[in-house]
Amino acid sequence: MSFIPRRHQRKKRILNDFTARLIEEFKANAGQVGPPFEHARLLLLTTTGARTGRPRTAILGYYPDGGRVLVVGSAGGSPNHPAWYHNLLADPQVSVDVGLFSYPATALVLRGAERDEVFARLVEADAGWGQYQAAVTRTIPVVALVPGGPPGGGRGSLAEALKNIHAAFRRELALIRHEIATSGVAGLGAQLRINCLTLCQGLHYHHTGESTMLFPGLLERHPELADAIAVLQHEHEQIAVLLDQLKQEVSLAQVDELIAQLNAHLDREEAELLPYL
Repeated sequence: MSFIPRRHQRKKRILNDFTARLIEEFKANAGQVGPPFEHARLLLLTTTGARTGRPRTAILGYYPDGGRVLVVGSAGGSPNHPAWYHNLLADPQVSVDVGLFSYPATALVLRGAERDEVFARLVEADAGWGQYQAAVTRTIPVVALVPGGPPGGGRGSLAEALKNIHAAFRRELALIRHEIATSGVAGLGAQLRINCLTLCQGLHYHHTGESTMLFPGLLERHPELADAIAVLQHEHEQIAVLLDQLKQEVSLAQVDELIAQLNAHLDREEAELLPYL
């Protein structure tokens, strides 16, 4: 056994205790945590231990990236790659939990020019990544987590699934608003624009699914919902206009308008449809 100085043992123990408490808080509050990470996008990444074969869970910050999310193997600026990175190299099939739902995913390590381009974008979003990289000789890995199945999480009813999806959109809008409010439009970077575009894409797919599947199915069984669904469909069209505007130019005023209209729409949808789901 190699000798580890006691001060390093204490530092590791303190870090492990802090991480365990943070994971516990994350699980207890559907992904919400307090300071200093209350405005951070966090997920639980569960890998299979490369040596033990047992599930290992880490809590990480993440970045939206279209249909996938990105995590960074900074290990807090450590000279060594984090354990979760070694685990996913051995077995890239992982589980991702964002608090409101979880899903299986495949971990894809970005290489070469793609890794460098994405890492530069993340440094633009948070200069700390660049500081970590400058302090170590290893290349800090960037990993894309690509969903490999539908969201789960043990919430069986369609009503609960709809509420969780709505909560995810509300949370993401609040995070985007905080990013814009703190950085200012002048400091709007590529990653923040991707966050907005990912939100727009997700809302578009969600509303398309409702308009083409959920709404017709409900109308077939409950014709009395015709007027309510007509209003909801009209709101889909209004929100689509706002999403198109947000794709062209991001501003705090546009995000505030989207938040107001979307929250009113989601509240109406839950009030009208949840009793039937």
